[in-house]
Amino acid sequence: MPRNPNAERDNPCLHEQELSYKCLSKHNYDREKCEVYFANYNNCKDFWNKVRSYRRARGIVPYLPPVEERSNINPSI
Repeated sequence: MPRNPNAERDNPCLHEQELSYKCLSKHNYDREKCEVYFANYNNCKDFWNKVRSYRRARGIVPYLPPVEERSNINPSI
């Protein structure tokens, strides 16, 4: 469970972030063994930054959709 009760709402990539931390811990902080997790996390951040930009440019508030609506976001943005 995340320490911050709003972590999932504020960070759409929380799951990917936690997986990368677990990988680092498991592999004694050898970053090379966790490159796939970092790439996945970075892809997630890039996607949600595009969603934020798209919504902000069109005046859609909130800029980051609520957690329950995120699965409906079109990845072609």
